[in-house]
Amino acid sequence: MKITRVETFPVRVDMARPRGPSILSYRQRQSLFLKVSTDAGLVGWGETYLVAGATETVQKVLAPILVGRDPLDVRRLWREMSAATFNNGFVLGGIDIALHDLWGKALGVPIHQLYGGAQRTRLPVYASLPGYEDHVGPEEHWEQEAVALVEGGFRAMKLRIGRFAPARELPVIARVREALPADVRLLCDANAAYTLPTAVRVGRALYDIGLDWFEEPLSQVGYHGYPALRAKLDIALAGGEGLQTRASYAELLGRGAVDIVQPDVSICGGIAECLFVADLARLSAVQTIPHCWGGAVMLAATAHVVAVLPSPSRLEGFEDPMVELDVTENPFRTDLIAGSSFEVHDGTIALPTGPGLGVEPDEALLRRYAIDG
Repeated sequence: MKITRVETFPVRVDMARPRGPSILSYRQRQSLFLKVSTDAGLVGWGETYLVAGATETVQKVLAPILVGRDPLDVRRLWREMSAATFNNGFVLGGIDIALHDLWGKALGVPIHQLYGGAQRTRLPVYASLPGYEDHVGPEEHWEQEAVALVEGGFRAMKLRIGRFAPARELPVIARVREALPADVRLLCDANAAYTLPTAVRVGRALYDIGLDWFEEPLSQVGYHGYPALRAKLDIALAGGEGLQTRASYAELLGRGAVDIVQPDVSICGGIAECLFVADLARLSAVQTIPHCWGGAVMLAATAHVVAVLPSPSRLEGFEDPMVELDVTENPFRTDLIAGSSFEVHDGTIALPTGPGLGVEPDEALLRRYAIDG
């Protein structure tokens, strides 16, 4: 079997209601889908974030490496592509997902079986809330959205915080916590909104309110302030979603910067690299809960990763890993896969069980929203 073609589908759609974290509002959802075709008729799909230069890098750098090669040489190809792109985790991640999809299809097994089988077939999931809405205060919608998610089957969710002063936001967060059942987990993500002194004050308040983790409160550049912050807090610190190499994760973990590490399969270089990071984290007694903020292909790949992660230690604070499910408006998640929207039941989603990713994108929908890369 040989690869015959590598196609890119950069897509974008306007959002009806712009939403976003502390640092900005998103007015569009966009992604880069990848299709790797073979002379055997098998096709592999991947997805990554539509960052600057990604489409051109796939077309001009990676496609010439891949065409004519055996797609089952997954790691050999990955190493060649890594060298050619200077470890560009975004493009490597998207292609790696597509090659894993082909690998599973060629063998007739789902991706999680390629790594020894699933530890769990119903995957715990948490809702990643849309965040702020322009010209609307958090007092007006955070509590209502959180309660609606519980009614929709979620047992854990994450607020976006940090756009307004803590004196304004902390009482709202407390009201959200009070409005939720005691067994529903509440998390938060500040998207690097705070200085170290403010992060200490906010982190202590969040712990007292009853939140489970505090995600990326400080700048992610080098994660330099995190060890000092972690030493001052009882709440778990989470981070690492934007790192692109295993070396960066080794440095992060070696510094003792986080309690929960969040590799993104489409940023850190792909499925195998994500699992390598999880193994590194386990050696440091750090839990792995992957980041995911894309469409249905990325979500499926993340689900396979979470499925094979070993059950954690039963020490206090360690629970089964969760899948992050971004509930912001996104047709590339909700409409892309016929017959599958990753419906949530009792805080879990079903692990795809078909060959490869176990999902097949609607190519017509991708072409409808396609843009120039």
